[in-house]
Amino acid sequence: MKTTALVWISPSTWPACVDAARDRAPDDHVVLLHVGDDRIAAEAHRAYAGLLGRGHGPERDPGSRLEALSGVAGADLLEEAAHRLGRPCELLDRHGRPQEEVVRAAADADLLICARDGDPDRPGPHSLGPESRFVVDHAPCPVLLVWPHRN
Repeated sequence: MKTTALVWISPSTWPACVDAARDRAPDDHVVLLHVGDDRIAAEAHRAYAGLLGRGHGPERDPGSRLEALSGVAGADLLEEAAHRLGRPCELLDRHGRPQEEVVRAAADADLLICARDGDPDRPGPHSLGPESRFVVDHAPCPVLLVWPHRN
């Protein structure tokens, strides 16, 4: 039975995660997961519904534009990650609170690959941002935690 490696694709750290999947899970079924954070568009909707939108129709709501851009950006990022992986894989694009969606998706995985996203000069707990810390603490499967590529 083939095992599944779930790779969390985020804008700033995805190359290291894809490289780790390619190198450390060469025979696994790979699922590339991107999670669009809906909180940004929701805040824009709320701002527009308040004072910013007074006297304007809903067609000028910036939250709608942010939602559309987020979907396109997520799809582009997944395609670029799949190209870098260089082999067949499954693409999964979800929306919501990233840390919760990653943990939810990891329920079907045998391995979760994600990157450190905190302070690269402070190894240990500070090398993880709040979302990654939540994922590491709550993942229902083993986690491979990698350092992002440094330029």
